[in-house]
Amino acid sequence: MKEPAPASGEVVLSSRKRLKPPSSNNGQPSRRPSREDELPGRGEGVVMPRLLRVANVNHKSECYEDLEELEYPAALYSTMEQHLPPNFLNASREKKLALLDRILSKYRPNGERAKKHREYRERIRHNYQPLHNELYTLDPERFFVNSFLDAVKDGSETALRRILTEHSPGVFTFNMLKPSFCAKMLEEVEHFERWAQDARVKVMRPNTMNNYGAVLDDIGMEGMLNHLMIRYLKAMAAVLFVNVGGSSLDTHHGFVVEYAMDRDLDLGFHVDDSEVTLNVCLGKEFDGGELFFRGVRCDKHVNGEARPEEVLEYSHVPGHAILHAGRHRHGAKAITSGQRTNLILWCRSSEFRELKKYQRDFSSWCGECLLRKKERCRRLSSAKRQLAS
Repeated sequence: MKEPAPASGEVVLSSRKRLKPPSSNNGQPSRRPSREDELPGRGEGVVMPRLLRVANVNHKSECYEDLEELEYPAALYSTMEQHLPPNFLNASREKKLALLDRILSKYRPNGERAKKHREYRERIRHNYQPLHNELYTLDPERFFVNSFLDAVKDGSETALRRILTEHSPGVFTFNMLKPSFCAKMLEEVEHFERWAQDARVKVMRPNTMNNYGAVLDDIGMEGMLNHLMIRYLKAMAAVLFVNVGGSSLDTHHGFVVEYAMDRDLDLGFHVDDSEVTLNVCLGKEFDGGELFFRGVRCDKHVNGEARPEEVLEYSHVPGHAILHAGRHRHGAKAITSGQRTNLILWCRSSEFRELKKYQRDFSSWCGECLLRKKERCRRLSSAKRQLAS
């Protein structure tokens, strides 16, 4: 039976950091460079430089953490700087930042929705008081179980794969979060929702498919989640999802979703707006709500049927993570009792998305493209054998 068409998740890109930046020597926050600052190589007829595909890992990037009102995570600017052509690397920090902003401008959301999102973040930043401040800075000893922490510290493919269970091609699970972290995260989300209700702030939901939940980046966890992606997930993604940008993850969208009898019951069949998705069950007590998977597909074949080996149903376990490609078609069955809350991290690669625009062959990751490629090769081999005879 043919599955319904997946619906792409809508996402609001991260804009400003919630935590206040450090002060300069005179006690005033560092100034954001003006858009009028001179760009390296700026002038009539100057072509915007293209980022290098391979990062210059020997280049020590500038730190942008002290600047106010960055539209994207400071770590993204530092990472992108390593991809600048050599003749731009010695420019001043202000010039490099202005150049990187011009490159990023084509990804910047426009319109009234983006304006409302900026205002929404500003209101949270200035008025919301966190319940558990320790959640806003990543502490591996408090956050992670020992098996996950040991595997990441080792860093080898053997150590990383040792903690993984592959339930079907491309769907991996592992024990990740301590119960104490899960409990505090649930309390923090409930605390934020109570504050929003009391302050009469309409919570912006994670995407168009979930009517409950909140974007963790909006409430100040952007830096923590970026650290989680870069330091603890990227090495694993580089091993498991190299064909879909797993080794070049640089931005994210982090949020929680909530399912209960009086809230969302299920989640329709869809694909994520990510290259790699981390899905961790935080709890609480619940029945039902199994995830189902139906294989990885490109845009052309997203509505195709699933092969038997691609069909999987998985029951959530609190503290355990599921890692899969964003283009892996999936959904969630209806919850039958209790409440389930999940932490979701959509991990993205700007490099992969840019290069994908120029590709026509997706057989390295699309199951249907690979099947058709194998069939073409089989027919070609058969034709050659007939000609030879």
